[in-house]
Amino acid sequence: MPHSYLSLDLASVDTALNVHHVQILAVACAVLGIIGTVFAFALQTSKDTSGSPSLVRSFGTFFYASFLKPYAGDNSGTGQQAALESFYKAQADVYDATRKRLLRGREDMLGLVAAQLRYKVEKDGWGHLKPTWVDIGGGTGYNIEAMQAYVDVPSFFSNVYLVDLSPSLCEVARKRFVRLGWKNVTVVCEDARTFRLEDQEHDQLNERALTPTWDNAYDFKAKSVTGRADLITLSYSLSMIPGIDDLAMIKQSDVLTRNAQTTTPLSTLCPTCCTLGAQLASAIFMYKVLLIVSPVTILVESSIDTSIGLGECFGGSAWFDVDRVGLEAARRDYLEYRFGTVLSASDRNYLLGGIPYYIWVGCPKQMTADSTNSTRHSHEVIEQLDAGFTESPYLSPSHHTCNAYRVVEKAIPEIRSKAYECAVINLAGNLPLPSSFYQHHHWRIHYDDQLRKHLRFGNEYIYAFTWEDPRVDHRLLKIGEDDVILCITSAGDNVLDYLLSGNPRRLHAVDLNPNQNHLLELKVASFQALSYADFWQLFGVGKHPKFRELLISRLSPFLSSRALQYWLVHSKIFTSYNGYGLYESGSSGNALRLVRWLFWSLGLSREVEKLCSARTLNEQREIWCSRIRGVLLSRVLSWAVVGTEWFAWKAAGVPPTQCKMIQTDYLEQEGVACPATQRSDLSGQAMWEYLVNTLDPVVGNTLIGGDNYFYLLCLRGQYSRRCHPTYLTPKSHAKLTRPGAFDGLRMHTDCLDETLSRISPGTLTIAVVMDSMDWFSPNTPNTEVQVKALNVALKLGGRVLLRSAGLKP
Repeated sequence: MPHSYLSLDLASVDTALNVHHVQILAVACAVLGIIGTVFAFALQTSKDTSGSPSLVRSFGTFFYASFLKPYAGDNSGTGQQAALESFYKAQADVYDATRKRLLRGREDMLGLVAAQLRYKVEKDGWGHLKPTWVDIGGGTGYNIEAMQAYVDVPSFFSNVYLVDLSPSLCEVARKRFVRLGWKNVTVVCEDARTFRLEDQEHDQLNERALTPTWDNAYDFKAKSVTGRADLITLSYSLSMIPGIDDLAMIKQSDVLTRNAQTTTPLSTLCPTCCTLGAQLASAIFMYKVLLIVSPVTILVESSIDTSIGLGECFGGSAWFDVDRVGLEAARRDYLEYRFGTVLSASDRNYLLGGIPYYIWVGCPKQMTADSTNSTRHSHEVIEQLDAGFTESPYLSPSHHTCNAYRVVEKAIPEIRSKAYECAVINLAGNLPLPSSFYQHHHWRIHYDDQLRKHLRFGNEYIYAFTWEDPRVDHRLLKIGEDDVILCITSAGDNVLDYLLSGNPRRLHAVDLNPNQNHLLELKVASFQALSYADFWQLFGVGKHPKFRELLISRLSPFLSSRALQYWLVHSKIFTSYNGYGLYESGSSGNALRLVRWLFWSLGLSREVEKLCSARTLNEQREIWCSRIRGVLLSRVLSWAVVGTEWFAWKAAGVPPTQCKMIQTDYLEQEGVACPATQRSDLSGQAMWEYLVNTLDPVVGNTLIGGDNYFYLLCLRGQYSRRCHPTYLTPKSHAKLTRPGAFDGLRMHTDCLDETLSRISPGTLTIAVVMDSMDWFSPNTPNTEVQVKALNVALKLGGRVLLRSAGLKP
């Protein structure tokens, strides 16, 4: 290369470096200027009349301690405690004011844990003892005081232990509980890795006070193990315990190689979590996003966010690394490996650049408190649940002889559910069972949410309500107590109606879209947990301003982990103030919103309200024919909106194959021979004819405001006290709130063929497949495959109910 070119390149590089240096310097000066301004205001702001630091002073102190103050230690030692004290001592008095905004999700974690505690106490009595709570890394005691919003801490807990390594934060905590007058809270300034509960309780374990509302006598032999805690929480403290990353990687390596033999005990992380034998544990922490999800996360049904936020793009995690806060995902993996996952949820803290945080609630890995018999017990639980999933006989060890003849009589190959297969894989790798096995109720069956057939639905259900009239089903099927039913979930309305009116022995609700089963789960949980007033607000009106609070504090013990995550993310469906609600969500909600907008834009809103309020058919027909019909069924509107494929599929939930059936029927009725390539031109006309033939009889023969709650919902966006599905009556609510009301319900997240292939032959008595066969292309064998599968699964004399939009299905 000539010397002149080399000089030119070097000069260009030097210029570019100078430009970047200037840019970096400018950004640094701007950041320091902002921090300095805040700090200056903080110095000039005094405490308010209540004695608490002002918001500006609090954040000014926080910025000073985080960015400007040198980490010189506190002259009391070295290591983790010295580093923590150097960081927290200067901001101990403003810790709560700043962390309330910076550490999101703590109240949600406490609410979820409190709901689990209340459920255990109400159902099991918790061994007739008040529980003991250990809060690891509890800092100033904010979490313990915040728990008061969910349970009465002084009377609910026997003892509460706050463990933290920072003397300054512990001193704030001690003053807090002196002010509150809580005698059952003990603050322990100690490393969580060396904390032993027996050192604190010593002679107190067998002297716990009995809760007055628990009537049964306490069996001291059942829970007399020294040093056992009932609840352990780690609120953002797990990220600050050193040494867990190496330990977690060791455990992960064992999982991936299926080598269950390890020499590193859990007590290296926190002996409390291992030796205290906690019945319930919970943690919340931030983490780095990984594009590759851990196999443990998938196998235990954990909820995790893999999208990259703004904080990750600009290296926000580097700040936490400097502050000795570990965001490695291995911490989450380690928890999910060592414990059974009951619930998990993931969200983002946008104040910190969208860094994700993770809420986890877990329990002992083995499904029994008796460690000497835990493995056998877990296998028995799996076998028993699998029998319910597949309609197979349960061969328990104690009843093996009397039940064996049933298997010989059937002489069929062994059928296992996907939940059973996943459980066997997990047990073989010394992993916990999938989260669905640790639920209080086993309505929802395990499924792999990472499969493409589930992911294609995104985070949206299609149907927020069910179109099919269950009254017709009851007249045709005559459901009885001995029936075993398989039906499509849809929005779950008819599933609830079958349980109410027919009381079948078993009901298998099947849907390929996971979100449809999430909706059914929410309805089932609401029956079990909510009053009728709250239930009506959710599913009669479709809106509830306090839905998120109800979800966390009341509904969560009755929901699967994935359903809880879904409704936490989509809680605004019920809390939105813009007029939308449950029934204007999902793909079907697009149609309702569009119809209501058309009524408003065409000046028909008042007439539609009159139509819904009509008391007689004659009055209803008069309103329909005189004003609404001519506009709503105009050919211009049909061409512009109703006849389009977008409206049919995205709004009305009508698949393309069903649209083609409607077009074919129209051409045959009109006697038109039209090539397939030109049929799309007639789709608008065909859909218009279909609407005319549907809506005119509906308005002419059914009273919308008094009997036809399907069209009332479409026109008004909510039900009325006068017209609604049967499951929304007070009588139905009273029936389905009884214990065991849903014991026969099983929710399968899969296609019909897969579900039928895993149900024992000759066990179903009724199959309600709705219009599922309309979704199949006529040139595929799907219909034949489904018919054969139904024939195998159905008992002799079984009934099948199908619907179709076609005249000749």
